[in-house]
Amino acid sequence: MLKGKTVILGVTGSIAAYKIANLASMLIKQHAEVHVIMTQNATNFINPITFETLTNHKCLVDTFDRDFEFHVAHVNLAEQADVMLIAPASANVIGKLAGGIADDMLTTTAMACRAPILVSPAMNTNMFENPILIDNLKKLQSYGFEIIEPDTGMLACRDVGKGKMPEPDVLLGHIMHTIAKDKDLKGKKVLVTAGPTQEAIDPVRVITNHSTGKMGYAIAEDAMLRGADVTLITGPCAIEPPLFVDICPVVSAQEMYEAVDSYREVSDIIIMSAAVADYRPKTTSPDKIKKTDDEQMITLVRTTDILQSLGDKKRVGQFLCGFSMETENLLENSRKKLEKKNLDLIVANSLRTEGAGFGTDTNVITLISPEEERELPLMSKREAAACILDVIVEKMK
Repeated sequence: MLKGKTVILGVTGSIAAYKIANLASMLIKQHAEVHVIMTQNATNFINPITFETLTNHKCLVDTFDRDFEFHVAHVNLAEQADVMLIAPASANVIGKLAGGIADDMLTTTAMACRAPILVSPAMNTNMFENPILIDNLKKLQSYGFEIIEPDTGMLACRDVGKGKMPEPDVLLGHIMHTIAKDKDLKGKKVLVTAGPTQEAIDPVRVITNHSTGKMGYAIAEDAMLRGADVTLITGPCAIEPPLFVDICPVVSAQEMYEAVDSYREVSDIIIMSAAVADYRPKTTSPDKIKKTDDEQMITLVRTTDILQSLGDKKRVGQFLCGFSMETENLLENSRKKLEKKNLDLIVANSLRTEGAGFGTDTNVITLISPEEERELPLMSKREAAACILDVIVEKMK
């Protein structure tokens, strides 16, 4: 996802420096071009050879080192960068950056860098809470730096408090959020539903379906990477929610309906990918349950058709996308739903197609709009999410 992107990692003198080796590896796996700059103090915690082995580039430490591949290293590297992350960022380097001091390779490169700069403070809690450090961070924010909030936990000094550098996957998430995608949905509010709903029959049993939520989560993440303000309304799922997405957990179809309705009016794009349980018990009162032999026969009623409700209330300029899962007559039945429910786009997939449907990491979909049908090949759900949003962006122009 980061192919063609250049990432500069600035590593300062903190025990958390060792974690950046893992981050560098993650970035390489995303096909990014990675360059590492270390302060002299950072070399006391991790050897530059580690980064050189991972990135296949010389790790820069000394401003006046003549054995490097660029004519003016700090300027040349700064001009190549799509993003610069300083992590861990010590109080010393934060103070230098806030004061405009450029006395080593890392700070001079940061001063010359026009790309977004992310700063991840890592230090003792008392240092992090020092008013001087707080003022310096505010000053950096006023200059356009993005500050990544540290975690709370046990620090290297055995104190417990705020100041712990986030794990590499979180730092990667911040980098991805900054440069992974063009921001073609910037300024748009996107509402996505995902996962199953559950209707309680009794304290133990529920009516539900096999949805895992993978497709909806992938759509929410891709919309976030495109710069959208994303809200994800999700039924019970065993998936880690994406960063920078507002999560609204629900259980029943009625809860999902109410949540969707509360966000409906302010949303520019609504993508209803959740697989809602079609029925719920009419009552769970013992006197209403008919028993036949050892089985309980429970009267069921249909749940609210959330997508139909959205179509009925759709405002001018709002884009509504639904999903259709069919076992037969896929295109015909999906087009009927498109028209009946006043949708702008419907994503159709067949439960009989290998690699599509619930519980897989892939999907085979056809995108149906009032004007056309686009049949897509087998692809990952991340790729499918990108294709869906590509079409939505195209049709909203």
